[in-house]
Amino acid sequence: MATGHTSIWTLKRFGRFLPGTKEDGGNPWKMFEPSESAGELVLTIVESGHMLVSQGHDLLGESRLIRMQFSGSRAEALEQCSSAVLRLKEYLPVTTQGGPPPPPLSCPPTPNQPPTKTTAQDQQAGVGEAMATEPEVVQGSLSIKRLTQHFLGEHGLSLPLAYRHGALSRGELEPFVRLCLLDPSFPALVEKVEGELRRVLQD
Repeated sequence: MATGHTSIWTLKRFGRFLPGTKEDGGNPWKMFEPSESAGELVLTIVESGHMLVSQGHDLLGESRLIRMQFSGSRAEALEQCSSAVLRLKEYLPVTTQGGPPPPPLSCPPTPNQPPTKTTAQDQQAGVGEAMATEPEVVQGSLSIKRLTQHFLGEHGLSLPLAYRHGALSRGELEPFVRLCLLDPSFPALVEKVEGELRRVLQD
C-alpha cells in the first residue's frame, strides 16, 4: 500500500546475507518470520529512496544482499512483489533472475569499427566537451569511478533518482552547513575527502 510517497508491504519471510558464515560451516542466510512475540515483517520504501525492513521496533535490513517473500496467496504475493519492484525501479535498475542485465552505460564499438587510441590530451578535451554540452543521462548502474568523476566536476552526469533525493530538507541543511563551517577541523576533512576521491580515480 502507499501513503503519500511512502509505500508499505507485509512480508511472509525475510533473509539477510551474513558474509563469512559459509566458510565457517554455518548458514550464510539469517531468516526472519513474523510471530506474535516479534511482530509483523514490514517492507517500507520512503520518498527519499530508503528501503527499510522492520519487525516490531527493530530494523533488519543491514545487508547489501537480501531475500524477501511477500505475504498472501500466490496471486496476492505476486501482485505485492510487482508493485514493490515498480517502486524500486524509480531509484535503481531491477532485473529478474535469468533476465537481461541492465543496459550498458556506453555502447561498445561495432565489430567493423577498430578500437581507437586516445591520448591524455584527447581525454582532457573530451572532458571539456562533455562539461560544455548537456550532462549524460545515466540509465542503469554507475561505477564508483564515474560517480567520483561527477562529484569532482570532471564529468557531467544526470544521476538516477536515488542520488537526487536528499535525506535533509532545505531548512534542515542550513544549520548543518553552519555547524560544519564553525568546526575548525572541517576544512581539513574536506581536503582529505577530495584526496581520497582523487586516489579512487587513480586505482
